Amino acid sequence: MGIQRPESYPFSLNSTVDILLREEFDAYRAKKIQHPLFKENGIKDRLFKNQKLLNQWRNNLAGIRYFDDNLKATLYGAMDDILESENGKLSPMDYKTTGAKVSKVYDKFQLQMDVYSFLLEKNGYETTGRGYMAFYIVDKDKGFLDRLPFRKEIYEIETNSSDIYDIFKDAVEVLNKKDPPAHSRECRFKNWLAGAKQFI
Repeated sequence: MGIQRPESYPFSLNSTVDILLREEFDAYRAKKIQHPLFKENGIKDRLFKNQKLLNQWRNNLAGIRYFDDNLKATLYGAMDDILESENGKLSPMDYKTTGAKVSKVYDKFQLQMDVYSFLLEKNGYETTGRGYMAFYIVDKDKGFLDRLPFRKEIYEIETNSSDIYDIFKDAVEVLNKKDPPAHSRECRFKNWLAGAKQFI
């Protein structure tokens, strides 16, 4: 009928920066050299050594996964990078690109780090109880000049994976319900569905 769901926001520029950052961090990983961002911020942890496994965990179609036998469901995510402490414990790291003047760790970013820690633990790895958000902020004060200048910031945040299973369980229960929950007032899909129903 030519009816499509509302498009999501395009993040092509963010995705491109993510690809370039992965290449940059991988180059330091291959040379076994500490990335300057870590040096400048006194972070002693090093980049995760296993490039092959990291490539799998980065893949949106594969990711790092946990299947729960009781729920008969899989939780997974695609991580940007991982840091490894001297004693072998792991910390998830995510790259964030923003045009805002000030970087901010939103609640959804915290949840993202908590889920990644949970997935690492369920895959048999010990975690440090912290995660890292590497922000690349467009420096508008320096102008354009045929390139986007960035300033870099990194935040270390505490992670808590103890609530993630319950959140996962609640999500699965909602998905298994015969009838979906009511739409919120701000939901664009509610309007889309109302318009599409006349053709069903």
